Amino acid sequence: MVAIAVEPRNHLSLAVAEAAIAAGKHIWFDKPAGDNFESFARMLDQAVERGLQVQMGYMFRYSPAFATVAEWARSGMLGELFAVRAHMSTHVDLTERTQQSRHRGGILYDLGGHMIDQIVWLLGRPTHITTVLRNVATPELPTYSDNTLASFEFPSALASLEIAAMEPPPTARRFEVFGTLGSAILEPFDPSRTIRLTLKAASGEYPAGETIIELAQVSRQEFYEGELAAFVRVLRGEQAPDRPVTHERLVQETLLRATGRLDVSATVRNATAADS
Repeated sequence: MVAIAVEPRNHLSLAVAEAAIAAGKHIWFDKPAGDNFESFARMLDQAVERGLQVQMGYMFRYSPAFATVAEWARSGMLGELFAVRAHMSTHVDLTERTQQSRHRGGILYDLGGHMIDQIVWLLGRPTHITTVLRNVATPELPTYSDNTLASFEFPSALASLEIAAMEPPPTARRFEVFGTLGSAILEPFDPSRTIRLTLKAASGEYPAGETIIELAQVSRQEFYEGELAAFVRVLRGEQAPDRPVTHERLVQETLLRATGRLDVSATVRNATAADS
């Protein structure tokens, strides 16, 4: 059993990942998975055929706060979900913005997968995506997107994602989930401090109305360690993957749709064929 961490710059990483799968290696693949969806999807198919594991590096999967909110939402405790909102801005210097400018979508391409990973885990494949890509603070890189907004439409829900490259630290990162029976607001989420849970009626240990849940402090390093531990358990046959390969495919598809790199009609056909 041999596994490799694939962590080059984003414009190089997909080729390295493809080479690793071709060589028969399991991979932990740092986000996002390149710009070419067809190549990424083909690599996933090859991994499945060869019994190889591909785990994408979206570390908030291993945040206890995000896991709790997802459990509430997916269990039905919040009712039918009708809205999700995410804000994940950052502050990066011109050198990093220059690297990110290789990719359509700029800061949205670089960070958006983290929140898209959460959004599609709760709501599935968007039926329509509308994106605003702006450059308001980086005149040195006129084609770079430093202020971005993406909206995702689902059959019964809407989701929005805001990411900018110039928010002063500490950044006000926030994740909100709204359903017909309740809502959960995680603010901030990096580091996680509280969840505001509101319920129409009591559920389990939680009463009707508002409950503010104080969270134990968990470092980003612990999320990374959780990723690695889960990856190793999968390779040892001790657990199933925390996200199926169809989900990894959907996250990358949705990210590239949001940044304008992907034609939705072609990708939906490809995904349908792959899932059948």
